[in-house]
Amino acid sequence: MTQEQRRTAVITGASSGVGKATAQALAAQGWDVIGIGRDPQRTAAAEPDIRAASAGGQVHMIRADLALMAETAQAADTIAALTDRVDVLVNNAGGMAKEQVVTREGNEGNFASNHLGHFLLTQRLLPLLKRAAAAAPKGSVRIINVSSDASEMIPGFDWDDLQLLKGGFSSGRAYCQAKLANVLFARGLAQRLAADGIIAHAVHPGTVDSNFASHATEATQAYIATLDHLTPEQGADTVLWLATAEEPGQTSGGYYYLRKPRTPNPLIDDPATVNRLWAESEKLVAQAH
Repeated sequence: MTQEQRRTAVITGASSGVGKATAQALAAQGWDVIGIGRDPQRTAAAEPDIRAASAGGQVHMIRADLALMAETAQAADTIAALTDRVDVLVNNAGGMAKEQVVTREGNEGNFASNHLGHFLLTQRLLPLLKRAAAAAPKGSVRIINVSSDASEMIPGFDWDDLQLLKGGFSSGRAYCQAKLANVLFARGLAQRLAADGIIAHAVHPGTVDSNFASHATEATQAYIATLDHLTPEQGADTVLWLATAEEPGQTSGGYYYLRKPRTPNPLIDDPATVNRLWAESEKLVAQAH
């Protein structure tokens, strides 16, 4: 891939699991890869692994906690200093919390790390995504939100207590809400970016053998241990397909599993819910940084 043809991917949660596997696969295809990781040691250790897989593209790893909007905004600034275009953004970082944690910015940590950080990062990177789209074939610039089938398991949000800060918090409910937000966010992006030729999809990667549940309750970890697990590479397969294959570039706003459309939570098709989450998310990221 020549310098003129080289494309840039930004991948959150690239220090392990599906994110690292995605980063390595794209690097092997010659992409420039910019990864974001939360844990300093894992982030530092992942960089040489991803670089070793590279077929000539540049590899950069950035340490940032997406639960903190200030760090997320700084990460976006760092990315803008490294590249003038983003062809693919994979919003992958996430995990399950054992207990309620409120960040120093006032957000519930699970909702912030799984959704709000990605909402803000995407907003900050839109100029780079649009710049890439202006010079690329329509539908080739894409945003992929890595969600979960947990998004399908709840009836909706309490708009008066979106982050469960006033009561009713459980780690399971918080995770389900955040994963539903990922799918709704993809639908909102698809609608807003259609005129720019940018595609947005959400994906359920399956139950992957990674550390995403390492901070969950013991009961949740015990339950997850009983499920059939995919390798990170298997979990990344549909993510990579959505990011690079021709077929997913023909539509936008979908929700996929094993390279096929999957029936999402019915709220995905409710414009009022999609728009309400967008508006509430804008308010929360504006207040926090």
